[in-house]
Amino acid sequence: MSVAALRLIRCRRLSTAGPPGVKKVIQWRTLSKGCLFITYEVEALDKAVTIDTSAILREKYKSYIYLKAIPSDEKENLTLTYKARKELHKAARRFLEISSRLLLHSLDEHFSHVDADPHEVALWVLLKRTQSPNKAIRLQAVRELAEYHHWLDYQYQTAAQVIDQRTAVGLARTPKVDLRFFLRTPSLPDMEDVTEDELRMLLASLPQSEVDKCVQYFTSLALRESTQSLAAQRGGLWCFGGNGLPYAQSLTTIPSEKVESFCLQALVQHSKVQSHCDHIVASGGLPLLQRVYQLRRDSLKIQRNIVRIIGNLALNESVHQPIAQSGWVCVLAEMMQSPHIMQASHAARALANLDREAANEKYQDGIYILHPQTRCNQPIKADVLFIHGILGAAFKTWRQKDRIVSQEKKETGSTDDYTECWPKSWLAADCPNLRVLSVEYDSHLSDWMAKCPAENQRKSLAYRSRELLNKLKQAGIGERPVVWVAHSMGGLLVKKMLLDASEDPDLHGLLNNTKGIMFYSVPHNGTLMAEYSVNVRYLLFPSIEVRELCKDSPALLSLNENFLKIAKEKEFKVLSFAETLPTNIGPMIKILVVPKQSADLGIGELIEVNVDHLNICKPERKDSFLYMRSLQFIQEALQSYISH
Repeated sequence: MSVAALRLIRCRRLSTAGPPGVKKVIQWRTLSKGCLFITYEVEALDKAVTIDTSAILREKYKSYIYLKAIPSDEKENLTLTYKARKELHKAARRFLEISSRLLLHSLDEHFSHVDADPHEVALWVLLKRTQSPNKAIRLQAVRELAEYHHWLDYQYQTAAQVIDQRTAVGLARTPKVDLRFFLRTPSLPDMEDVTEDELRMLLASLPQSEVDKCVQYFTSLALRESTQSLAAQRGGLWCFGGNGLPYAQSLTTIPSEKVESFCLQALVQHSKVQSHCDHIVASGGLPLLQRVYQLRRDSLKIQRNIVRIIGNLALNESVHQPIAQSGWVCVLAEMMQSPHIMQASHAARALANLDREAANEKYQDGIYILHPQTRCNQPIKADVLFIHGILGAAFKTWRQKDRIVSQEKKETGSTDDYTECWPKSWLAADCPNLRVLSVEYDSHLSDWMAKCPAENQRKSLAYRSRELLNKLKQAGIGERPVVWVAHSMGGLLVKKMLLDASEDPDLHGLLNNTKGIMFYSVPHNGTLMAEYSVNVRYLLFPSIEVRELCKDSPALLSLNENFLKIAKEKEFKVLSFAETLPTNIGPMIKILVVPKQSADLGIGELIEVNVDHLNICKPERKDSFLYMRSLQFIQEALQSYISH
């Protein structure tokens, strides 16, 4: 404190001596003596009361939000990206507004004036349009939702909680849909033993009314592996052919997966009976199957059987809502994107049966969609049906020709684009506006190989024909031009179906729309293999299918003659392939299954191919003669329908 400053201060010495109120003038000399002391005291006091605020500042800084510094060039790029994105959102907003006016359905005032990012508004506008009373608007909204892949994660979560069952199924049937659109199925507790018991209890609770002997057989086969307590509980009520079932005393030697497989096969048969579907759902079958599905994620076969059951249940619209509420739409959407063609095709069938918005067709058990497996923008112009033969299947019959893969390729996973089903991989790409279906039915060389003993009595061509015609009618076959592709006995089945269709007025559309038939080694006049099987019946017990294939069989001759009349009258285009190499039937048998004379229908073109009976329908490569000629025939038969 300076002396000059002290001069300006009027000081009064305070003292306890003397009477109060008496002022004394302090002399300058006295003041100058005390000025140094006062200055010292003030400085000392300032130091004593000064607070170190660094600790307070450190605590304060902890509550700050720090922004990471970005170099000027990066900051400039981010700014440009944000501006570009904002402009795109504005453009999308304008597009939606224009679209809504064109569709005579203006946006709500809430959306027109809401103070939000256009990106947010676009999502809610599309979600609202999925509930429009106009079907075309709903379909377009679902397509736009799925095709826009730049929604944020929280927006997918919002959509998953808002969309209804109809929209979820539509999204699941959209190509390459983002799986975040679907609410994930919660992980269920691993209760393997309990799951096995619940499967058996569900199966045991199903009624035995309105079921044939095959359903009873599969049910008894599954319950035969039941425990002693379950056998006592049921009191021996389950029987087959009038005899009580021999229940197992213990399951200690039977793997749980095998027991589950038996139960699922039986449930597949029950799910074909409409009256049993409601019972399966009411008994908690859907969440139970969900638990088995999660438990057996490493078993593709068990997964296919479960989804096959879901596909059968989905034929009944009354159970669509329980299926969706059980989380199956998400599971099917994920399975649709599987690299395994069989897995994806089973899921595609189930979703198609759930989708009543964009499809009227229903796909019964054994009818599989190879293309298109999703909703498509372009209309379907024609159908191509693939029918396998003896020992065949809907997928394995039509695979690419087997080849030896080197150990190096096995380790790297490289198979040079080998396909498990060439109609799905090749034909669909070359003819995208065709619907490609594959049909599956049980067929065996011997009764010993039959899956169900009672099935032996219904394996005739006549029974198969009636059964498949009913399934194909529900799938919409006959409403568009059709080309049939058949291997071995499948060709005889095609001929029988077309003959039966000619006698049924309700199926005349199928007959009139048949434009071409392609036969791969079809025994029009029988096969030597059937004769061989009959001659050694004590060893093989030939099934009805094989007995009907005997060379120069009266039934075959009659079928061929009647079919030729229809084929000439309707002017069917026909292409036949004949094998020239013998086929190994067992370790010691090698025969030419269908010789050229039997493969020749008598009309159309006949082409001999240097392959055996099993590989006549399996092209070696996409550019091989066998595939290229088959593709050419299909395109020529349908040229006037698919060219425009």
